[in-house]
Amino acid sequence: MEREKIISELNFKAVRSSGAGGQNVNKVSSKVVLTFDLKNSQALTEEEKLLLETKLSSRLTTDLVLILNCDEDRSQLKNKEIVIKRFLEIIKNGLIVPKERKPTKIPKSIIRKRIKDKKSVSEVKKNRKKPNLD
Repeated sequence: MEREKIISELNFKAVRSSGAGGQNVNKVSSKVVLTFDLKNSQALTEEEKLLLETKLSSRLTTDLVLILNCDEDRSQLKNKEIVIKRFLEIIKNGLIVPKERKPTKIPKSIIRKRIKDKKSVSEVKKNRKKPNLD
């Protein structure tokens, strides 16, 4: 993953924030909307695209576009920085391939001990029965 190349493929749009804030909200477009087209990205390999498509399937649109919003700050520039950081974190976490689990091997001594314990419990239960006097 090439960070600068991916950032150059991002599309930004400034919109008016919703919610409380008085006159500033009505005049200033400080909310930043980031869009990233996963399907047409040149910065990612085909394997990376497939991995991200599966891991981020709930966050992608039907056209494989990732959309992120940020209206945390009153400054458009700070919101842009925040949304870029958030985007890079999402991409970085999406590209992590988990290690394959190796099943642990049970030692032979443990297997022997388990069978011995089962036999002893079985003997105890046999001794509880009434003796057969035939």
